[in-house]
Amino acid sequence: MTHRQHPLGTGSQAASTAEDVLVGIDLRGTNVVVTAGHAGLGRETTRVLAAAGASITVGARDPARAAKALEGIAGVEVGPLDLIDPASVAAFAARWNESARPLHVLINCAAVAPPRELVLDARGYEAQLATNHLGHFQLTQALLPALRAAHGARVVNVSSGAQRFGQIRWDDPHFAKGYDSRAAYAQSKLANVLHALELDRRYTEAKVRGYSVHPGVVVGTTLNGAGGQAGLRAMGLVDDAGKPIIDPARGKKNLQQGASTIVFAATSPLLAKVGGVYLKDNDIAPLDDEQVPLTADSIPSHAASRTVDGDAARRLWDLSERWLQG
Repeated sequence: MTHRQHPLGTGSQAASTAEDVLVGIDLRGTNVVVTAGHAGLGRETTRVLAAAGASITVGARDPARAAKALEGIAGVEVGPLDLIDPASVAAFAARWNESARPLHVLINCAAVAPPRELVLDARGYEAQLATNHLGHFQLTQALLPALRAAHGARVVNVSSGAQRFGQIRWDDPHFAKGYDSRAAYAQSKLANVLHALELDRRYTEAKVRGYSVHPGVVVGTTLNGAGGQAGLRAMGLVDDAGKPIIDPARGKKNLQQGASTIVFAATSPLLAKVGGVYLKDNDIAPLDDEQVPLTADSIPSHAASRTVDGDAARRLWDLSERWLQG
């Protein structure tokens, strides 16, 4: 199978920040939508893009809370968006499309914290897949007119190194046969990668490119904090005093470093002629099919042949369309 997972040699480092990768880039006149752009990696992404001149719309379940979190950041507006609710997704996209604004960048950043017990949405879909993947899939499809109108747009799916451990459970995607929270999370993050891959294949000629991103393991986000201090210590993310361990070379980053690859995917001219790739550390991630265990000192996050499989990406796309039909 051919693939595009060939690092470019961008010159950026694992420790580079979002501001580092934006040096010399002027985003005035650029319209951006960021889901959950008011918290964690999303807020840092919003802050840095806005500082470079972008006009940003943040989609959030609680617009009032989001607006408060974004106080002091110019050029940002907030709209209601609940990714697990198809009507909310449709309404958000309709408001944007009615504004007749082109959309240059869509950053699908929101994710639900992995619940310990099985949670289903109103359609009977597992909550992590429904939110992390399907809600963003619906949003992206609904915003395609605005993305096309930009005549050069990017869709950035914030994935995770967990995609390496993910499996699309074709026969039981919603865990009717038994729930595993980590498996559900990994499935949703693999779905983010496959979505970006197939999006790029379908819409390159329309000048809409797709990217998926591993931001690193960032201490302080909702997802990585779900296990409490004991869980963070077990993952090697905080020391015995509870202080974050920042080690970018091993994938452990702060918010500024974690947001960098998201911003790189959204703006870098180095990606002008390539899409459908999975990124990490401000470059295209290499392909590595070696089975490497996850430990506190080793966080595997490269691409693997099966996670950038075009056949799987097309199959998931078709299945996602059927899910949207109920």
